[in-house]
Amino acid sequence: MSEQTLSPVKRTVVGIQFMFVAFGSTVLVPLLVGLDPAIALLAAGIGTLLFHLVTGGKVPIYLGSSFAFIAPIIKATELYGLPGMFCGLVAVGVVYMIMSLLVKFFGINLIKKLFPPVVIGPVIVLIGLSLAGSGVNMASQNWILALISLAVAVVCSIWGKGMIKLIPVVFGAIAGYLAAVLFFRGSMDFSGVASAPWFQLPHFSKLSFSWQAILFMAPVAIAPIIEHVGDMYAIGEIAGKDFIKDPGLHRTMFGDGLACCVAALLGGAPVTTYSEVTGAVSLTKVTDPAAMRIAAISAIVISLVGKVGAVIQTIPQAVLGGIMLLLFGTIASVGISNMVKAKIDMNSTRNLVIVSLILTIGIGGAVISFGKFSLAGIGLASLVGVILNLVIPAEKEKSVEA
Repeated sequence: MSEQTLSPVKRTVVGIQFMFVAFGSTVLVPLLVGLDPAIALLAAGIGTLLFHLVTGGKVPIYLGSSFAFIAPIIKATELYGLPGMFCGLVAVGVVYMIMSLLVKFFGINLIKKLFPPVVIGPVIVLIGLSLAGSGVNMASQNWILALISLAVAVVCSIWGKGMIKLIPVVFGAIAGYLAAVLFFRGSMDFSGVASAPWFQLPHFSKLSFSWQAILFMAPVAIAPIIEHVGDMYAIGEIAGKDFIKDPGLHRTMFGDGLACCVAALLGGAPVTTYSEVTGAVSLTKVTDPAAMRIAAISAIVISLVGKVGAVIQTIPQAVLGGIMLLLFGTIASVGISNMVKAKIDMNSTRNLVIVSLILTIGIGGAVISFGKFSLAGIGLASLVGVILNLVIPAEKEKSVEA
C-alpha cells in the first residue's frame, strides 16, 4: 500500500493499528515514574498533531513517551517534587527548540560536533544503568511475576516476528499481568476499575518554576536529540524521501520540542519519535502521514476513557520491575552499540578520559552547586562530556600502552 492508493477506511484502520503499536510503551513510561497514563496518551496525541502542524504534515511520525527520561524524572521528582520536575521537562523541550534554531542557521554538522558518539554513547549507558537498582527492588516484590514478564519479553525480542518483535516489553507486561490475574488475584485491587467513569478528563498536574530542576533536566535532552536525528534518517529511508531537507531537520526538531513542552505543561512524560511505529511503517509499507494523525486522534479519545486508565493502574509493580530489568539493560546496551558502530578507539587517552568521567560523575551522583543553583547526575555528566570533547584537542591524543 502507498499513500496514493490507501482508501480512507484502510487509512483509518492502519492509523488505529499504529496507535496500538505505541500504546503499551506510551503508558509504560508514566507507570514506571508515577505519572498518569491517561495524560501520557493525551500528550502523545496532542504532541503528534503539533509535530505534524509544524512540519506541514509531511513526515509519517508518531510521538510517544520517552524511555530516556525515566531515570532523570524519578531522581528530579525526589529532589524537586513533581511541580519542579515538570518545569525541568519544559526546559527539555526548550533545549530541543534552541537546537532546532542552531541547526537552521549552522546546519546538522554543529550537532555532530557538539554531540559525537564518544559523548552520546556513555550518556545513554548512564541513562540505562542509573536506576537498575529500582528495577530490582520492584521485581523483588514478586519474583515469579517479574521473571514471567522478563522471560516473555526476552523471547519476543529474540524470536518474535513482525509486530511482536517491535514491542517485546509490551507483550512481557501483558504476560505478567495475565499471570497476576490468574495466580495472584487476591493481591490486586480492582475497586478503582469498577468506580471509574467511562468518560473522564485526565488529572492534570501543576508546575512550579525551579532553576535547579531546569539545570538538572535540560542537559538530558542531548541523547534524545541524537535519537531524533537518527529517526529522521530512518523514516526517510523507509518513505523514500529526504525529510532532513524537506520539511527540514530544524522543523522536525522544533516540532518534537514543542510537543515535549506541551506534555510537561499537561503533566505527562516528555515525548519522542517512536521507533516502534517507524518499524510498523516499514512492515506495513504505509507511509501516509495522515495515518499518524489518525493514530494521534485515537490516543486522545482513549485517554478520555476512565476505565482504561483504571485498568492500567492495576498492573502490579513486580510486573513493571521485570520489564525494567530488560529495559534499562537494553538502553545501556544501545549506548555501547553506539560507540562500537562509530568505532570509538578506547585505546585513545582522550576518549578514555571523556567516557570515564561521564560514567563516574553520573553513577557517582556528583553535584555542583552555585548558591541556589545545582547541577547533578546525568545532566552534569552530559555537560561535562560535551565540554571535555570541545576542549581536549584531538591532535594531542596519546595511546594507552597495553
